[in-house]
Amino acid sequence: MAHGGAHAGRFEGKVALVTGAGSGMGAAVARRLAAEGARAVVLADVDGTSAAAVAQDVPVGRALAVDVADAAAVDHAVDDVLRRYGGLDLVVHAAGVDDPQAKQRIADALVEGRPPEVTDVLEDAAWRRVMRINLDGTFHVLRASVRAMRPEKAGAIVVIGSSSAFDAPVGYPHYAASKAGVHALCQAVAKEVIPSGIRVNVVAPGPTETGMAVRTPEVLRSGFADPRVRPYATAEEIADIALFLASDAAANLIGAVLLANGGRFTV
Repeated sequence: MAHGGAHAGRFEGKVALVTGAGSGMGAAVARRLAAEGARAVVLADVDGTSAAAVAQDVPVGRALAVDVADAAAVDHAVDDVLRRYGGLDLVVHAAGVDDPQAKQRIADALVEGRPPEVTDVLEDAAWRRVMRINLDGTFHVLRASVRAMRPEKAGAIVVIGSSSAFDAPVGYPHYAASKAGVHALCQAVAKEVIPSGIRVNVVAPGPTETGMAVRTPEVLRSGFADPRVRPYATAEEIADIALFLASDAAANLIGAVLLANGGRFTV
């Protein structure tokens, strides 16, 4: 594996902000950044207690409770990073939500051998929650990061998207739409900010072993366990891709959406 040896010091002296760092991919990214020489890693999560627990494994880590859906909270977090550390070199935005209720409806339909029916019973609140956190949250993080990085003419931003933006799973319209929006948003911003030396890229994972996956009904999980493709990715495998995108080795990747779904489909 890449940690330690080959990539030791890859992020030497860098100041990083990781959202969704209290669990899953965000936690894996934060740990890896510290192992690879980062000077400071700010672990932001809506669950401040989880972020603090992960920060205990991150020698240069500092936990912050931040709801990415709250624009003012995101701005405040980034201002705090600038005040404390004098700059912000890289951001990995891993915060996001799924919809366990919709997943359960899909699973029930699968068990009963019928097509799922979700859209007609999808409530405004469920739609808004997924959009507010996944899409609005990404906008808030991008905007605050760009504001911090433009004056320095440098920076890397990596956003966790989803392969569901491409295969648009049946019964999961709000999640697919939120992630497709994330991809387009990142690509538009990437082209805008590259003249300022800021690189924006996206990782689009398929099924990955995270807290979100643990809540996936078993019948859906077993459906993803196809012997013709790789098993569920680990959070660390996705973190490796995110950190490649954040590193100088990816200098010519701008507005890329890297599909990391273990061969389930290609685009």
